[in-house]
Amino acid sequence: MPRPSRPVAPVPAADRRAAGGRRGRRGGSDSAEAVFDDGAPAAGRIPRNRASAHAPSAPGRRRPWRLIRLAVIAAIWGGLAAVLLLLWFARDLPRPADALAPSRRPSLVLRDAAGRVFARLGDVAGTPVRLADLPPFVAQAAVDTEDRRFWTEPGIDPIGILRAAMVDLIHWRIVQGGSTLTQQAAKTLFLSDARTWRRKAQELLLTVWLDHHFSKRQILEIWLNRVYFGSGAWGIDAAARVYFGIPASRLSLWQAAVLDGLPRAPSRFNPRADPDAAAARARQVLAAMVRAGDLTTQGAQAAAAAIAFPRTPPMQAGWFADWVAGAAEPLLAPGQDAGLRTTLDPALQHAAEAALDGVLNGPGVARGASEGAVVVLDAATGAVQALVGGRDYRDSSYDRATEARRPPGSSFKPFVWLAALERGVRPDDRVLDAPIRLGAWHPRDYERRYLGEISVRRALALSINTASVRLLLRAGGPRVVAAVAHRLGITDRLPDNASIALGTANVGLLEMAAAYATFFNSGLRVTPFGLLAVRAGGTLTPVAHPPPVPVIAPALAAMMAGMLRAVVAEGTGAGAAIPGRVVAGKTGTTQDYRDAWFVGAVGGRIIGVWIGNDDDQPMRGVTGGSLPVMVFRRIALTLR
Repeated sequence: MPRPSRPVAPVPAADRRAAGGRRGRRGGSDSAEAVFDDGAPAAGRIPRNRASAHAPSAPGRRRPWRLIRLAVIAAIWGGLAAVLLLLWFARDLPRPADALAPSRRPSLVLRDAAGRVFARLGDVAGTPVRLADLPPFVAQAAVDTEDRRFWTEPGIDPIGILRAAMVDLIHWRIVQGGSTLTQQAAKTLFLSDARTWRRKAQELLLTVWLDHHFSKRQILEIWLNRVYFGSGAWGIDAAARVYFGIPASRLSLWQAAVLDGLPRAPSRFNPRADPDAAAARARQVLAAMVRAGDLTTQGAQAAAAAIAFPRTPPMQAGWFADWVAGAAEPLLAPGQDAGLRTTLDPALQHAAEAALDGVLNGPGVARGASEGAVVVLDAATGAVQALVGGRDYRDSSYDRATEARRPPGSSFKPFVWLAALERGVRPDDRVLDAPIRLGAWHPRDYERRYLGEISVRRALALSINTASVRLLLRAGGPRVVAAVAHRLGITDRLPDNASIALGTANVGLLEMAAAYATFFNSGLRVTPFGLLAVRAGGTLTPVAHPPPVPVIAPALAAMMAGMLRAVVAEGTGAGAAIPGRVVAGKTGTTQDYRDAWFVGAVGGRIIGVWIGNDDDQPMRGVTGGSLPVMVFRRIALTLR
């Protein structure tokens, strides 16, 4: 029978709120009361929450699904961003298949008159070589020096990249590379040397392509055949021929160490530029081979002891090479390798370079002379045998012998004297050395004294200015003298006033030397040249030159030669005299000692010398009879 219900006392609202608060703190609902199906007392019964069917899920149960959803979304957007970034890096990548046969500048090999190579222009590429063609230590030295983990890494060295990345992040720019041989091959084949994040990313993409398409041996062969070794040499075979004159298959251990040490810094370790630095780098390569177990300590020591470079300072015949290459350009087919046979005499070139360097670095320092130029040519033919365009080609390739135009001062006076001879004046005739005025201009000599009447021969020997102006007037004026100079080979525009008698025009040293040859060549004008033959496509083709042209009477040429010998025997060029040798020439000095010249003849050759400063600053008392004559004499003493 049903149990009678027991009345329940009402609970005050405050108590209900307190109870609800306690339930809320324990995790229950603060709005629903516990109700039992049969109305039984709460003790020992499990309550049913009427609101539980409509309450949200617990936070702990929702969190994993939300994280998974966010991760999926992030992965999708991250993948999209990665694809876009990859497309941005790859948008201008070269086609690897095309770049495996890259274009290069055509090479131009220059040989001296005896057939020996003295310069190479453009890019030199040797014969492609395989590892089987090379001594094993060539490949070993390359791997041990550039990439010790080459044979085992997947084209990229993670350890090296992390190390380099840490350094780059510290400096916030590309400072250090972690490139493998495969990466270097990719960069050499496809990319520039720009040190940017973009270029590094492209390098990695191309490295993956190379590693996927080629074996390790093929990649190493690509590197050896395509890497730059300095001096225009691309590839190990070209480098072996440029630096040692042998094919790569004949390299010795120490020579291989020198070459495999070059790609890191081809200019700094170039044996031609700095033999000591090249030897030190080669010893580092040998030490790396010892650490890798490819070479014994004794073998490394023996190879290091065998390192020997010629101690003769290299010729700086760059000015001559540039001049001849420019002359040969119209004769060369575009994009074709070629060779040039030239008129260069190595002994004379060495002598000219040493003489100019010795004077500028010796007495020239105290007298404010910083630059100079020298030309040596054969008087009978015009063949240029030596050409020095400045004190150091590495500092300045500007050619002061062929490109510069400077006032020659009194070295221009022989054209005035020749014009007077053609009007009937003779060397023994008299000319007045006395004050002269032409309008507001009154030329004077450096000595500020006058000799009165003297012979025409003596006036040239002493370089008398007033006599030069008077002979100019006897000859018919400045236009006549300018015409004579042009007839002898001077091509520059000359002033149409009497100051031309003192050499105020701007002329070039090479043209002056060639013009002087007329006086010692029975009146025949010669055209200076440096090119004998061109070799292209296996064919050697001689180059024709304008033959000597008679421009003055032989008798007058002999008179001029005699007066120029008097300049050395008893005049301003006395310092050029050499006992037992016939020497002739003329000095030249411009206003405020800005330019000093000497053009002379000895042993069938014309030697022209200019000394001055590029900024036209005055020197301290340098005349044509001082420093230029010293250079001339030092060269003349080496002539056979």
